[in-house]
Amino acid sequence: MTDDAGLREECGVFGCVATGNWPTDLDVAHTICMGLVGLQHRGQESAGIVTSAGTRESLFNIKKGMGLVSSIFQDEDLAKLRGNMGIGHTRYSTIGCSEMVNIQPFVVETLHGLIAVAHNGELVNAKQLKDKLLRHGVGLSTGTDSELITQLLTHMPDCGEPNGANWVGRIKKAMQETLLSYALLIMHGEKMYAVRDVFGNRPLCIGKIVKSSEDTSNDEEVLGWIYSSESCAFNGIGAKYYREVLPGEIVELSKDGIKSCCILPRPEAKLPAVCIFEYVYFSRPDTILEGQRVYQVRQRCGRQLAKEAPAAADLVSTVPESATPAALEYARELGLPYGEVLCKNRYVGRTFIQPSTRLRKLGVAKKFGTLNENFRDKRIVLIDDSIVRGNTMKPIIELLRKGGAKEVHIRIASPPIRYPCFMGINIPTKEELFANRFPLEELAAQLGADSLQYLSIEGLVKATQEGIENYVMEGKEKKKLQKNEIGHCVACLTGKYPVNLDW
Repeated sequence: MTDDAGLREECGVFGCVATGNWPTDLDVAHTICMGLVGLQHRGQESAGIVTSAGTRESLFNIKKGMGLVSSIFQDEDLAKLRGNMGIGHTRYSTIGCSEMVNIQPFVVETLHGLIAVAHNGELVNAKQLKDKLLRHGVGLSTGTDSELITQLLTHMPDCGEPNGANWVGRIKKAMQETLLSYALLIMHGEKMYAVRDVFGNRPLCIGKIVKSSEDTSNDEEVLGWIYSSESCAFNGIGAKYYREVLPGEIVELSKDGIKSCCILPRPEAKLPAVCIFEYVYFSRPDTILEGQRVYQVRQRCGRQLAKEAPAAADLVSTVPESATPAALEYARELGLPYGEVLCKNRYVGRTFIQPSTRLRKLGVAKKFGTLNENFRDKRIVLIDDSIVRGNTMKPIIELLRKGGAKEVHIRIASPPIRYPCFMGINIPTKEELFANRFPLEELAAQLGADSLQYLSIEGLVKATQEGIENYVMEGKEKKKLQKNEIGHCVACLTGKYPVNLDW
């Protein structure tokens, strides 16, 4: 994605529970910190970690800060975060501005002790929930919908709690108050719960840390269980992918292991609504989602794009670097050579302070250099994964033409984005979206390209669902998914949202 202010995922969540005897030898705080580093692409504004010894009376150890994970948590900070379990969060803001008060995980005191909550997503009925809580006398201290979930969890369920805290009952009650969208980690006492909304809109998976990552036997010793927004975060801590938290599922982790508490049903006849842009852009390519590698889905998008929108050209290339798998397969499918035409400066961020008007006018040139010798006097097909506002693609095309490109054809490995998202992605208003500002046949001219074509919605869905074969359930069991169990949210492409938004 080329836009400076392109699509942004709200955040990533990561949790760890040591198994066996407590206190544990597993360094929970370092494990969470490294997990958040693996999820840094999902949020770069702030991060926080909360750990606990794992009893009802335990005080929580908390560290939060603005900026990247590596700049917030130093060795001395992690030494103070010792515990047997903990959760972490890295954030971009969608609802609630980027301030210290909004940094997660949130910690509140309840009748049964402290709870900590980390949330990825955005509640579609946040305004209505906020009004309800305020009418019930609940004070709110942040501008986030994640605090609304935290406060909902403090309410006793209708069935009461005659035998002590009924956290599964509380979680169910909160889930019934709002259908979308959330992946939650909730820590209380000696247990941690992972929750995914009934549509599965935001990703959440489970991994395990074993004594030896080389051990493939059935009796491997599990040192700890982890939750993560993406499985790519397992790589940096030597953990093994176990399975996904299923849509509507509540999973409990404790020192005794893992337990699936229940799966709440979706509204009748409704399909899952996994965000399809997890595949297009948000997730790291090495992540496993719905039983398949994201990289392979992007490859299939490239092959499908070649079938739908071929181009007569001398060279296929990409804007570094999320569209590279699609570009490689596009070139292979059409028998065209692939080569690099742009070199990205990885140390220029979107918040880069411009020292003068002259430098500010350089725009894209500060982010990309051109490899002129690779494309001079050639017809280029430039592949990107998406276009949001279109404010960066035009200057890139100008750079290529100045570098000697004979023709520049743009191919996008996803359909036109035409509608805003209300489920955790900061898609702009309809008026700001490039695909809505001009008729489709005029878009290429507006960018200065010789042609512009997108992958169809049908093509994207086909490329995504082609590789979904099995969900890995607990243990070695595998369950073949039926057609009524596979579904993806394409609301930003079609305007058809998974639930009614007229709250």
